[in-house]
Amino acid sequence: MTESLIGFGAIFVLALMRVPLAFAMGFVGFIGLGLLRGWPATAAGAAQVIYETGFAYTLSVVPLFILMGNFVARAGLAQELFRAAYAFVGHVRGGLAHATVLACAGFGAICGSSIATAATMAKVAYPSMKKLGYADYLSTGVIAAGGTLGIMIPPSTIMVIYGIVTETHIGKLFAAGVLPGLVCAAMMMGAVVWITWRDPSAGPAGERTSWRNRLAAVRNIWGVALLVLVVLGGIYGGVFTATEGAGIGASGAFFFALARGALTPRVAFEVLVESARTTAMLFTILIAAMMFASFVNFTTMPGDLKDWILHLGLPPLAIVGAMMLIYVLLGTIMEELSMVLLTIPVFFPIVMQLGFDPVWFGVLIVLVVQIGLISPPVGMNLFVLNSLLKGVALAQIFRGVWLFVAALVAALFIVLEFQSLALWLPGLMN
Repeated sequence: MTESLIGFGAIFVLALMRVPLAFAMGFVGFIGLGLLRGWPATAAGAAQVIYETGFAYTLSVVPLFILMGNFVARAGLAQELFRAAYAFVGHVRGGLAHATVLACAGFGAICGSSIATAATMAKVAYPSMKKLGYADYLSTGVIAAGGTLGIMIPPSTIMVIYGIVTETHIGKLFAAGVLPGLVCAAMMMGAVVWITWRDPSAGPAGERTSWRNRLAAVRNIWGVALLVLVVLGGIYGGVFTATEGAGIGASGAFFFALARGALTPRVAFEVLVESARTTAMLFTILIAAMMFASFVNFTTMPGDLKDWILHLGLPPLAIVGAMMLIYVLLGTIMEELSMVLLTIPVFFPIVMQLGFDPVWFGVLIVLVVQIGLISPPVGMNLFVLNSLLKGVALAQIFRGVWLFVAALVAALFIVLEFQSLALWLPGLMN
């Protein structure tokens, strides 16, 4: 166990020295295994991890879902989702903020990336809120928080990676994210209601839309509905696997963007480059995390920690709750995917020993990642907005996000207490 603790300490030291966590995990894992197993075996193992990860068929779902989201974003469907949501809720106080949450939920159903969802909605929703006189702290807070729905509402890249690392059924993970995703959206909208009740000037009401225009707005989002129905419906119904569904979704998004005239050769090249860049980043983190996990599993830490926790005599749910608290605290100082991959080798065996469902635990993991994505000082979504919205101070973004952090923490407690929210839909797939 001592070797693992030294390894974790070394990673944090390297992180403080501004070494990217992917490189820190890979370096520490390689050196640690080399010292324990010998260098020839470690080099061969590292080469095998890199090769098998790069050629793993199941991992091809990651770039395909990323590609689907990028094609959809270029096709302009995000704008139509926002207009459709605004048509129904824009006339209430904070209506544009509510519409942003709903549009983020819809876009998340075809994107799978929190950062992409937040960046897209910053371009779509923020100008409208600025024009109507919304306070910057509310506008940026709701966009940053709504963006996190991109990883809870399926498809979700982090669910795919969690499923592969823990050998959990990806289709069931997708199904498990639906109801908790709706709970998260409802809690965010509740936060908007609270903010606009306390400060009505922060989110003034817009104009009421006629039912004729509402129906016209709904008709414009048929492309989103069709993609979601085909991809997720096919996965849930067992018609095809998650990988096949991702391929069908990416192809459908490509032809849809092409039919709308949104794809020029230059735009198509940019989409491919952007997708490749994102995929390379995710695969680098995953490979490094798997190398570090091999080092941790080679030591006695997982078994020792499991025995120690089980001998404490705490209720199993209290142990999982303590894990979630650790994740929330780590999310304020670490990049979220690296944080999850760093800790899964330690926490996952304990959760399985306690008898909990790995699908439910996966949903909890996604929820704490959502919280980390908007938790100052290193929440990734906050810096995405800071880079895109040049006229908004980072302090305003930090100010606006705290109530949404609280909303997601409340959603975490709800899913922690009511496991059926995550397990009901997957149970229908048996």
